[in-house]
Amino acid sequence: MNTSGDRLKALLREVHLSASDFAKNRGVTPQHVNNWFKRGVPMGRLNEIAELLCISSRWLRTGEGPKHPPANFLLEGPDTRKGLPAREETGKYLTGPACRPEKIDVEIALHTSFTSTECIRISLQTLQALNVNADRALGAYMVDNSMIDIIQQGATLAIDKGRTQIIDGEIYAVEHDGMLRIKYLYNRPGGGLRMRSHNASEHPDEYLTHEQRFEQNFTIVGWVFWWSTLNNRRPVPLDEHLLGWEGSKSDPEVGI
Repeated sequence: MNTSGDRLKALLREVHLSASDFAKNRGVTPQHVNNWFKRGVPMGRLNEIAELLCISSRWLRTGEGPKHPPANFLLEGPDTRKGLPAREETGKYLTGPACRPEKIDVEIALHTSFTSTECIRISLQTLQALNVNADRALGAYMVDNSMIDIIQQGATLAIDKGRTQIIDGEIYAVEHDGMLRIKYLYNRPGGGLRMRSHNASEHPDEYLTHEQRFEQNFTIVGWVFWWSTLNNRRPVPLDEHLLGWEGSKSDPEVGI
């Protein structure tokens, strides 16, 4: 991670934000963001991006120093904090409380199809970056393997109930005859739609006409904007491996 572009790319990956979504948020084209990845973040954009992602602009630019500014970092004037210059001279920090290094979490309720009363925690930073209102966010779990390799079975999901208009190829949560399902959606003529699974070999495409959507109580809950990642390739547990290895050393008959 040698350039500011590398660091920006890693930061967006941390908050599950695509280059196109970040470009839209910043009012630039995706090609601009890809150029930043390759050539580095422009000097004129360093402060704004650092403040958005709650990191130090110096760290973003050079990779040196702390990644996050101190939680109590205040810049009120040139005579505070042992004569350090104010924001107008450095351009590094906002006047007032700086971004806190720890992530501030928001609790969102689970979809009603889940009987658990627990909530899902998601970072406020993620919600703000994607312009998702916390009041319209909803949690869920991936209950089947239809989106395997993208969203693992058992993964945690977050849904934006404010975005129900179908954009072809985006992932949505839908209620279909009382069942919560996670699918790619595509528009079809006459108000119909196609539901596609990532695991198409086990879950073939499904088509609904405009009439069938009403007959089958089909409702789009919202756009799936975040999900956790699970590694289903579980290795041999470390403690069992070590026990076996230590046993082979201490037992003189092992391996004979």
